[in-house]
Amino acid sequence: MKTMAITDFKAHALQVLGDVAARKERVVVTKRGRPLVEVVPYTETTPTPGHLAAALVFEEDIVSPLGETVWNVCR
Repeated sequence: MKTMAITDFKAHALQVLGDVAARKERVVVTKRGRPLVEVVPYTETTPTPGHLAAALVFEEDIVSPLGETVWNVCR
């Protein structure tokens, strides 16, 4: 991973962005020696079918846990 000062990035921004896109290498831009931003190459992501399936909980009967009277009040 390459690092560069913000003044260098400002002076050569188009070239740096072209290099990031071509080489697929990240660049960290620093300000006074501290990391400010990270320039990363764009990658197109496609959702994976079933990726969130484990995050869902399926209930057989959603009325029973509340009870019939509470369920009717919630309507």
